[in-house]
Amino acid sequence: MAEFFTRKGDDGYTGLLGKGRYPKEGGQLEALGAVDEITSVLGFARSLCKAPGVDVVLLEVQRHLYILMSELAATQENAAKFSAISDEHVEWLEAQLTKVQELIEIPKEFILPGDTISGAALDMARTVTRRAERRVAALFHAGQVSQHVLRYLNRLSSLCYILELREYQFGGNEHPTLAHSPR
Repeated sequence: MAEFFTRKGDDGYTGLLGKGRYPKEGGQLEALGAVDEITSVLGFARSLCKAPGVDVVLLEVQRHLYILMSELAATQENAAKFSAISDEHVEWLEAQLTKVQELIEIPKEFILPGDTISGAALDMARTVTRRAERRVAALFHAGQVSQHVLRYLNRLSSLCYILELREYQFGGNEHPTLAHSPR
């Protein structure tokens, strides 16, 4: 039976999709790790969501994120080979946002997460997505990734918020807890 570990990363370096070894704390690996975290948090949220169709949308997003991660994991010489996130992926997210937005009422004020477990998990996914977006923005500004990746993450954070509201309202909480105290 093959061993599950290689010991190759014990020196603080790892391989990407191409030649060479790269420091694990580098910007490319930070962005890749942050997107990997989104996938995990979305999986957690997907396991909890109750509103019809939310699980299907999240599953498709998780699949998109694996494609996106391959783009982030490509070395400069292989970037074109792994460039896969496109306008179509961003447009798909926008279509999902539009569909869900038609089903809910958007509060005019900030909300506090926690009215439902699934909504709180989606809020965690939103904040992790925002962090990933910041890491990818640094790569974009350095000319290392396409704008499609950055746009995708920007729309994804909005989708997480809209789905959070959908979960709250589907769970019977028509008015989520607002950030300010009523006077």
